[in-house]
Amino acid sequence: MIRVAVVDDERLVRSGLRMILGTAPDIELVADCGGAEAVDAVLDNAADVVLLDIRMPDVDGLTVLRRLRAAPEPPAVAMLTTFDAQEYLTAALREGAAGFLLKDSDPEQLVRAVRTLAGGGSVLDPGVTRAVIGGYLTAEDQAAAARAVRALTPRESEVLALLGEGLGNARIAERMGLAPSTVKDHVRALLGKLGGLNRVQAAILADRAGLVAGGPR
Repeated sequence: MIRVAVVDDERLVRSGLRMILGTAPDIELVADCGGAEAVDAVLDNAADVVLLDIRMPDVDGLTVLRRLRAAPEPPAVAMLTTFDAQEYLTAALREGAAGFLLKDSDPEQLVRAVRTLAGGGSVLDPGVTRAVIGGYLTAEDQAAAARAVRALTPRESEVLALLGEGLGNARIAERMGLAPSTVKDHVRALLGKLGGLNRVQAAILADRAGLVAGGPR
């Protein structure tokens, strides 16, 4: 079972997410609360995945994210957001968020996202990806990223493209016909070559570099 916690200051939002996640046989909602109780609730219930509102009045989502990322075994955290929160998106990316989902995401998309996060992948809702890219990568960043991508081996570039699709190591291994341990080594090597980026940052870079179908060219 995938243990999930939902953190949002609006009870109605939490109720809706609880109903959606409750339809999945492999997902268990172990906590739903506002920001003030979030860190204790998530860690006490050993949540694997956290869906975290990025803007809350009591304790904001970025503060909760920082505290969760500092835990010995941090969960995967995806930020719940709206279209008008670009400055928060960029900050959350730098703090180690594993993805971004719109609050009105399709129920099936939400369930798939939770499974992807639990498998070590990242999730970037198409509705916010461009905003995240625009706020995160400056022109200088993009030039440096292009140089770094060109320095990757063909196999590392292929792995980066699959990271750009949000896949975890196990799914990448299936797609490439490799052992998961081999994929893990490739991911570690390419993230190091890209300046120590995390998986979501690498996914955004892959999109910007034109490695992902439908991304910029």
